[in-house]
Amino acid sequence: MKKIKATNPELIGLIRDLKKQSQESQTELWRDLAERLTTSKRSRVAVNVSRLNRYTKEGETVVVPGKVLGAGKPDHPLTVAAFSFSDVAQSKIQTAKGNCLSIRDLMKKNPTGKNVKLMG
Repeated sequence: MKKIKATNPELIGLIRDLKKQSQESQTELWRDLAERLTTSKRSRVAVNVSRLNRYTKEGETVVVPGKVLGAGKPDHPLTVAAFSFSDVAQSKIQTAKGNCLSIRDLMKKNPTGKNVKLMG
């Protein structure tokens, strides 16, 4: 595993929880997500709502190892889990009857990571 470069205590705790959950449930999704979150903030992923809309179908669950930005318009409901959301992105997703979750909340709801897409 890479050494954690982050100084944000919330992020460090999330990375530890993801690694622990990965070992407990033998799920590669959480380990891969932890690896992607260990990168520097500058190289972390930023995904627009338009990309989420383009590459998902109605009712899918997507996890973003970074920030979701508000460019674009969703035309179907979906569940998005990310480290952070812009205010505009969160309101657009909720307007389309979708859900915005933290990664930790998604991990508690779906510990095995089944039917979850990793975007970014």
